[in-house]
Amino acid sequence: MTIFEQIAGKIIKEQERIIGPLAWDEASKVPGLEVINKKTGEIIIHSDVKDVLDKLVAQYERLFGRASHEVCREAAHSMLTGIAPTEVPSSLK
Repeated sequence: MTIFEQIAGKIIKEQERIIGPLAWDEASKVPGLEVINKKTGEIIIHSDVKDVLDKLVAQYERLFGRASHEVCREAAHSMLTGIAPTEVPSSLK
């Protein structure tokens, strides 16, 4: 898995801690993101990673508000340290 797929998996897992299995259902609605294994958090991103991550964050925020957006940012924060600022999706800055 790429770092961006790992970030997406971590975001989904953090959302799952709060809203339960619904987090995986919502993630599977994001175009370009394919859930492979819910237990291991394995996903595949099939298109532009920044766009897919922005859409994933927006999916949760649309349903659960700004607090959900912050959960996504916090989940990804530690994994973004080695990524160039230009590569970081705007929703996670």
